[in-house]
Amino acid sequence: MQIPNADRAAIDPVKRHGYLLSRSHPVGRFKAPFFNALGYSSEKWCQHEADRRSQHLSRDVTLKSQTPYGQNYSIRAMLIGPSGSSADVVSVWFLRTERISPDS
Repeated sequence: MQIPNADRAAIDPVKRHGYLLSRSHPVGRFKAPFFNALGYSSEKWCQHEADRRSQHLSRDVTLKSQTPYGQNYSIRAMLIGPSGSSADVVSVWFLRTERISPDS
């Protein structure tokens, strides 16, 4: 099963360049080297978003939990970065009950 309405997924740009790809964020700084090794940087966060859309949102999801506010899904798939390197990556998506498109 694919995530419902994946084509309309909202991916917060601040989460990309200010967290996952940031070398100074208190938590993200530990994730940034992993993504940097794949060829992503905070300056090129748009490529990271585009690759997550094309390489992850088209894959099958696993329903992780259901709450009164919505559903948490995870997708485990290869992510091939701009450097040509690849890694098995888990992305987490939240589908709010009142919305019809997922958030990352």
